[in-house]
Amino acid sequence: MDRAKPFDIPKREVWEAYKRVRANQGAAGIDGQSIADFEADLSNNLYKLWNRLSSGSYFPPPVRRVDIPKDDGRTRPLGIPTVADRIAQMVVKRFLEPLVEPHFHDDSYGYRPGKSALDALGVARQRCWRYDWVLDLDIKSFFDSIERDLLTRAVCKHTDCPWVLLYIERWLEAPVQMADGSRIVRERGTPQGGVISPILANLFLHYAFDTWMRRNHPDIPFERYADDVICHCRKQEQAKALHASLERRFADCRLALHPEKTKIVYCKDEDRRGDYPNCKFDFLGYTFRPRDDSGEGSVSRSVPQPATRL
Repeated sequence: MDRAKPFDIPKREVWEAYKRVRANQGAAGIDGQSIADFEADLSNNLYKLWNRLSSGSYFPPPVRRVDIPKDDGRTRPLGIPTVADRIAQMVVKRFLEPLVEPHFHDDSYGYRPGKSALDALGVARQRCWRYDWVLDLDIKSFFDSIERDLLTRAVCKHTDCPWVLLYIERWLEAPVQMADGSRIVRERGTPQGGVISPILANLFLHYAFDTWMRRNHPDIPFERYADDVICHCRKQEQAKALHASLERRFADCRLALHPEKTKIVYCKDEDRRGDYPNCKFDFLGYTFRPRDDSGEGSVSRSVPQPATRL
């Protein structure tokens, strides 16, 4: 019979977390262990993980850094946890998600149950018909810039569970292992690619952006998919004022808007005259273009993917 543990984490939760991780698959972490390798001694591996989580002795290993190519020639850094660490993160996610989901904004679409990128695209397309201007936001290095203290305050608004707070803190402090084997100690951010990272990112932006917009600009609708954000304005002046206001807001939250990628876009139609430098924008892999002769906006896949009408 197991001795009493400091943290009451049911074994069933670790089992359910494992099943979710197994369904999602994913690459191996720094230990090179695949899901198949983990399953070779499944019962023992799950027991050891549960034992460490329940006793407070679980410390996450470093995440493996992988650079994913982007369309613009640059790369996006991902942090790949080990299989065991993904299961541990899933245990915490399964605890935290039901507590925060009811509070999230209807127009937050990223990494949420029952919502998708296509939902966000459909709403954005409809609003581009009704609003002449778009503020296309790009948060500079968002996942790498999240302030830990502010994130912890956000988590504490929804739970005071000691083991949840303990392990989130340890994941935020876990170093990154580079391809050459060197390790980088992180002082900010949460690695993009972890199981727990999306819900933490959503929670951070729920307070940094969503609730702030609802309180200060209730007349400006938006769609947010993680850190990809589109705001709809009726006038150019309104978009400019929102841009300036958001620069101050994000600075207060220790974030910054990318000065070149954040832009004000005119959703051009046949009834308006004048030349505007930005008349199209990309959102979630699709390009929103000027309205055609029928008055409907054209939405197509961003290059290099073939154009496809929604």
